[in-house]
Parts: sequence; structure tokens; C-alpha cells
Amino acid sequence: MKCIPTQQAVGHVLYHDLTQIIPGEYKGPRFSKGHVVTPEDVPVLLSMGKEHLYVWEMTPGMVHENDAAARLLALCQNDGMAASEPKEGKIELTALCDGLFRVASDRLRAVNAQEEVMIATRHGNTPVHKGEKLAGMRVIPLIIEEEKLQLAEAAAGQGPLLELLPWKLKTAALIATGSEVKKGLIRDQFTPVVREKLLQYGIETISVSYSGDGVDNVAAAIREARSLSPDLILCTGGMSVDPDDNTPGGIKAAGAEVVAYGAPVLPGAMFLVGYFPDGTPICGLPGCVMYARTTIFDLILPRLAAGVKVSRSDLTSLGEGGLCLGCESCHWPNCGFGF
Repeated sequence: MKCIPTQQAVGHVLYHDLTQIIPGEYKGPRFSKGHVVTPEDVPVLLSMGKEHLYVWEMTPGMVHENDAAARLLALCQNDGMAASEPKEGKIELTALCDGLFRVASDRLRAVNAQEEVMIATRHGNTPVHKGEKLAGMRVIPLIIEEEKLQLAEAAAGQGPLLELLPWKLKTAALIATGSEVKKGLIRDQFTPVVREKLLQYGIETISVSYSGDGVDNVAAAIREARSLSPDLILCTGGMSVDPDDNTPGGIKAAGAEVVAYGAPVLPGAMFLVGYFPDGTPICGLPGCVMYARTTIFDLILPRLAAGVKVSRSDLTSLGEGGLCLGCESCHWPNCGFGF
């Protein structure tokens, strides 16, 4: 920083806000910290009584905060994202569509480990709506060394750090297991809950069937559902380790490869996810999905809806943060559950 005559300040960066007062008309910031002085600004500044200015001197090898923020934006922005104009050195990204927001976490951490740069995002693998904020980025000082920006760019690696995948799956088939439901001894309260969750992602339920008990019956119901070519198959109930809970066995018998049976998440420990050879996903939903507001199903459904293949490591990574606190007023996904 240095103090120079206003006439010599063109091209330099203001170190602090400058207030303009016009008696009876206006009082407020006329020039903001970080503003690059232009020739047109000089008469205005002189009329404000500013014959000298405190500025950052723009020397070769230094980058203004707005230009630096644009460099960080280039590391992040991807399809389906809109960028704001720089404001006080900061640029924000918002969603142009509903979808699954994803973050290259390791690469993002590598960028933020560099000096004097920062990129803040919302949690990855969460559903977002059009118009919602996704990320913000800026550098810490008003001007930054080119070398520091280059280190951040190298740390980011190849490809954008962020991704927004629009919802892909359109249809689902539901299979409610249990003889008590098939015989009408109890009312099916499971499938209405699941149908409502699916609708949040634009997925229509095209069939609901009742298999009764037994591995063979469950497998037969799954095969019949597959004949309708749904994008997703969901089996409700029968997921515990009791001898008469046959849903996992029925899923295997129907020809699906089970990716994982069980997840380090409460509620939802008995969750199952698998895939058929043609790529169609199938899930076994434990009873908690019926009565708990937020469960493992809410964590995984957005990924399925966006067409992302769920791996075993995706589930095992949910252990830290996988305990729902059962808050009286649920704010998921704006909470720590699943993260």
C-alpha cells in the first residue's frame, strides 16, 4: 500500500471504501475497496476532496481480486451452473436446474490448502433446486501473486471441481413384501411414503405389487416388475435378519448383483442396493423408511435419481455423520446427517 496523488492513481487498486456526500441528496459509498481507478474517476474523486489516495500498486506478476476470482471460477464451473458478476472480489455459482450436486472433495481440499485462495461449497451428493446457491470463491487479499494462483490451478487437477447432474430416472416399480400386507391384515403404509419421496425427484411409480413372504414369491414379483422396464425397483420390508424376512434372498434369486447389504447409517442399517446386468438398480428398504422422517434412503435416492451408480465405498463412507439425531423439526439436507 502507498499514498499517491489522485491524478497518478489510474490503474491502481483502492485500499478502502470512499464515501461521497452531496448535501441534501446523497451519502454513501461511491467507490468500494478493490476498485481499479479509471481516468473517468479522477474528476469525481477530486470533487470529493480526495487529492491523495491509498492504493495497492498493480505491478507485474500481481492479479486483481476480481480477475483472481474469475480464475478460481474456471476451476469450478460446470454445466448447469450460472456465475454471478464479481462483487467485492467474490463470485458465486447458482444452479440452473434441479439435480444432484457433486464435489471433487480431495481436489477441492488441495486447492484450499494453497495460500490466500478459498472456494466454499455446499455439501456434495445432495439434491439442489434451480436457483439455489452452490459455491462461492475469492482470494483473501485485494491483489494476489500470479504464482499463488498458478499453484491453486495446479492443485485443482483436470476437469471442473463441481458437477450438477439433472434427474435422470423417470419410473419406478414398488414391491411390498409380507403376507400380512398381501392378505390385507394390515394396511400398506409403506408404499405411499416411498411414492411421495420418489415424486420429489420426478420419478413416477408405474406399478405396486404385493409378493407375500418367501424367497420365491419375492423373486417372482421382482421379475414381473422388471417386465415393465422401470428405471428403478424398490422392495419394501422384509430386510431384517429374522428367518422369515426373505427380501435380500429374493433380490439375489431374481438375478441382481448385491453391491451391499447393510450400511453404517441409523436409521437404515438394513438397507440393500444392487444392480441387474442391464444396469437397473434395485433397493431393499428397511422398515424405518416407513416411519422415520429421514433415513439411508434419503441419502442414496438422489444419487440413484441422477443415474449415479452406488458403490459399497459410497455406503461405508457414510459412517461419520450417518447418525440421524431425530430433531423435532427436520431440516435435511441442511444438516449434518450423511456428511
